[in-house]
Amino acid sequence: MALFKNPFDADRRIRRGCDCGRHESQSAHERAIRAEAVEISATEDGRYQRVVENAVMRALFPQDAQRRFFLKQVGASTALAAISSLFPLAAATEAFAQAVPEKKDLKVGFIPITCATPIIMASPMGFYAKHGLNVEVIKTAGWAVIRDKTINKEYDAAHMLSPMPLAISIGAGSNPIPYTMPAVENINGQAITLAMKHKDKRDPKSWKGFKFAVPFDYSMHNYLLRYYLAENGIDPDTDVQIRAVPPP
Repeated sequence: MALFKNPFDADRRIRRGCDCGRHESQSAHERAIRAEAVEISATEDGRYQRVVENAVMRALFPQDAQRRFFLKQVGASTALAAISSLFPLAAATEAFAQAVPEKKDLKVGFIPITCATPIIMASPMGFYAKHGLNVEVIKTAGWAVIRDKTINKEYDAAHMLSPMPLAISIGAGSNPIPYTMPAVENINGQAITLAMKHKDKRDPKSWKGFKFAVPFDYSMHNYLLRYYLAENGIDPDTDVQIRAVPPP
């Protein structure tokens, strides 16, 4: 019974009903909110609404912990009403839904390795066409070429190693150009492979004088290899040779 609950416990409710006053309990309120969210997301207009709402909430609360704290304090319904009074969510959603892609004809560069599969297969599987895009996927000779063609605006988007957009933005290896990385496929999933003649040299402390190949200077392969060597007392700049070798 609410009468015997600790009123100083932030996780306990001491009033009957829910935050909005329309449901007999808070659990019923939360079930209704979840059902409404599912219903909204199931329609195309609802998906546009969710995209706009997510963009606004990320702008208002850069730290997700702040967003969750705010929602716990005021409730989802009150939060939505307050934000709608400051920002025209409905108008923004309608404008977003009516908008057309900024550019329909796109050139996307890729390196022919496994993680380029989503870029390559999106074309024959119809995902580009589904969103009104005419995409030419272009096989490219190496990571440096990918970088240069992207900087020169020959490509509208490109498959890159995850450190490359950061290197482009800070001007490492090229002039600094702000660059956006909208999606990350994978990181840190690399392996060090040795030639068969070195199969018994499992201790990295014995690798002094070795020659290593990495796909690009600005790659997790290079950074992780250097970190691993340094952790085991090998100076990656003087004790070994690390050379950039593009994928075949």
